[in-house]
Amino acid sequence: MMLQQQNYNYTMSQTELYIFRTDIKSKKKVKSLKQVFNQHSDIVRWSIDLEDIDNVLRIIATPSLTEDDVMDLVRVKGFYIQVLPD
Repeated sequence: MMLQQQNYNYTMSQTELYIFRTDIKSKKKVKSLKQVFNQHSDIVRWSIDLEDIDNVLRIIATPSLTEDDVMDLVRVKGFYIQVLPD
């Protein structure tokens, strides 16, 4: 599992959790998103589970960042992303 953390200035009640299925299957691919996620002011914490069959991306973000925003960030880098249902 690859975990990157960014901003600890938020409590869990001030954030949203988004969970996605992706085709991000290697550390090299994770690295290509690292700068995008780490520099985004609305992303508090993110991780990609490379061992999971769905290569799950978890994003903890401020409420101003939407699922569609996250999907756009990932798609611009050329990756597949889909919201994982509850």
